Amino acid sequence: MTALPATPVSGLLAGLSRDGHVRPLGGAMRALLEAAGPLTDWAAFADSWNRLELDRYMADGGRYRRRRHAVHAVSRRGIEMQPHQPHWQGLDYNPLNGGIERWFEPLEPAIAGSYSLHTVLSFCAGVFGALAPGVVDWKVEVHQFRIEAAAGEPGQPTPEGVHRDGVDYVLVLLVRRDNIASGTTTIHAPDGRSLGSFTLTEPFDAVLLDDSRVFHGVTPVQPLDPARPAYRDVLVVTFRRTA
Repeated sequence: MTALPATPVSGLLAGLSRDGHVRPLGGAMRALLEAAGPLTDWAAFADSWNRLELDRYMADGGRYRRRRHAVHAVSRRGIEMQPHQPHWQGLDYNPLNGGIERWFEPLEPAIAGSYSLHTVLSFCAGVFGALAPGVVDWKVEVHQFRIEAAAGEPGQPTPEGVHRDGVDYVLVLLVRRDNIASGTTTIHAPDGRSLGSFTLTEPFDAVLLDDSRVFHGVTPVQPLDPARPAYRDVLVVTFRRTA
């Protein structure tokens, strides 16, 4: 178990409560994370994106997405990793790849036990727990994503289109992007109205979402230099109440 931190800064909570989404920039986000715990092994944590496995469940036939996955339980007692299990979304939330159990490769043991991951989870537990203080237990899913792009083959960060994830809260944290253009995040009201757009460009740029109130999507990424590898690495953490 990992002890939970004190409630984070009020401005972040106010933005999420008011707008259903908030976008802390890299420097500010890193400071918020470091207030929740250490990031001393961040370089090794970020390097693990170089060892993600191909997502073989892409119904569009794409081979542009690599990922790993883990599940944690979060309660007032702390954070506890759960046995490896599938990721599942209904077709209402993911009409492209939903409706089946998807067994992705687990996080590497060193990454699952890293300071950086537990700091991110502790930060999320503080923020989302403050927004929903009546929730006793959360199911938390951790996703490492790499979206690759090549000449004539753009990568699709959200191949299902503008969507919700079917959870309560979401953190999207940029780890790295290299040699890519676009990858613009768009936020939408349930009726489809645009609520804004922005591009995560620097490490630790992030967006936090109230998944019950807003939809989100990300535009395709394309290589700037077709002769070089091009990719976008993000960590996605979702919180869904279970009690």
